[in-house]
Amino acid sequence: MRFLLIGRGKMGRLIEETARAGGDEIAAAFGHDDLDQLAKLGKAADVVIDFSRPEALPEICAYVRRTGTPLLSGTTGYTAAQKAQLEALGTAAPVLWSANFSLGVAVLYRALRVVSDVLKPDFDIEITETHHNQKADAPSGTAKLLLDAIDPNHALTPVYGREGNCGRREKREIGVHALRGGTVAGTHTVHFFGPDEELEFTHRAASRQIFVNGALHMARMLPGKANGVYDLQKILFGE
Repeated sequence: MRFLLIGRGKMGRLIEETARAGGDEIAAAFGHDDLDQLAKLGKAADVVIDFSRPEALPEICAYVRRTGTPLLSGTTGYTAAQKAQLEALGTAAPVLWSANFSLGVAVLYRALRVVSDVLKPDFDIEITETHHNQKADAPSGTAKLLLDAIDPNHALTPVYGREGNCGRREKREIGVHALRGGTVAGTHTVHFFGPDEELEFTHRAASRQIFVNGALHMARMLPGKANGVYDLQKILFGE
């Protein structure tokens, strides 16, 4: 399969190495310094794979609309307006976006959807996420993904860290806390604190390779799908 890569960071380089090792072809790869060259390129690949920065979105959207090439994106840090722009691409091509391409995180998302409504009436919920010291956005896209699994209707009030005389914890709060340090690939824990008991769900990524493997697996499934917006839940569980 032929891929067009956007992003030359650590994830982008690892995706390129893994794809080539698996027999795939890299039609082209662009970074922030030469992304303007994308406008000169015709349809050159089966799938565009984007692990870059939100600032690259206009060029990517223009290319996908012009060529109809399916897009798989793992870029995080989008504003609500940018996310809407990305989702609107579903009219032009199959689009798959996920903050995390780990199979384990996809299953965790589904598990949280099942158990959260049972626990929410009596349990306080907090999310902690830990990443390496070079990660640019906080909280992580995966933390936001898990928050959406717990509270899809946005009935709870997210509190991003606490300091000073912040008062007692409100019942309808959900805490989201980011830790940064070292070379941690990604650890996410959802804490359910109840009366005299506590339940935790934790996912730990040992390396970025799990995200790369998942992204390439999903990218190979995109060609031939109808135009529209997809996520891992739709593809893995048929939702």
